[in-house]
Amino acid sequence: MIIRELCVENFTKVPHAIREGVERIELCDNLAAGGTTPSYGVIQQAAELVAESKTTLAVMIRPRAGDFVYNSYELKIIETDTLKAIEAGAQNIVFGALTEENELDTDALETVMVAAQGLPVTFHMAFDEIKNQKEAIDQLIEFGVDKILMHGGPLNQPLNTEKIKDLVTYANGRITILIGGGVTSANYESLAQACQTSFVHGTKIID
Repeated sequence: MIIRELCVENFTKVPHAIREGVERIELCDNLAAGGTTPSYGVIQQAAELVAESKTTLAVMIRPRAGDFVYNSYELKIIETDTLKAIEAGAQNIVFGALTEENELDTDALETVMVAAQGLPVTFHMAFDEIKNQKEAIDQLIEFGVDKILMHGGPLNQPLNTEKIKDLVTYANGRITILIGGGVTSANYESLAQACQTSFVHGTKIID
C-alpha cells in the first residue's frame, strides 16, 4: 500500500482531503514560499477534523521563507511553535535545519526532537541541499527521526529516481523515505515503484 501525504495550505482543503481518504495531511501556510508554520487556530481546527478520521496530521514547523540556516532567536521560535503545534493537536512534526556549510544542524535538530516529545518527526526537503546525504541519513537515524522528504535534486528538475532509489537502498528500512516535488495523483504509483518507496508527498496527490 502506498501512503499518500497531501500537502495543504492553511485549512481550506483539509475537509476535502479527509473526505477523499488521504492517509496523511501535511499542514502548512504560505506554500508559495515552500511552506511555513500554520497558525495555532488552523492546526487546532484541522486536528479536530482529523481526530474523527483515519487521516493523520503532520504540521510544518518553519518560521520563515528562504534558507534553512536559523539563528538562536529563530530556533527559539521553532521550539515554541513545535510545543504549541503539539498542544493544538499535531500528530507529526515536519522540520529541517542546515548549517551554512549545508550540513545537518544537529543542535537545532536536538532541540526539535526534545520539543516533539516522542512524536514522529519528518526532515523535509532541506535534505536535498545536504552534501553527504548518506552520512546525514545515519545522523537522522541516530536522532530518532522517522522520515526524510526528498526530491533528489533541484525542484525545477524532474524527480531524481535513481538517486533516491540508491538512498532508499542505503537506508535499508532504518528510516522512511518520502518522495515529493512533481508527484501527482497520475504518477505517484510509478514514481514510488521507481524509487522503491511506499510514501509519496505533494499538493496534487489526490484529484
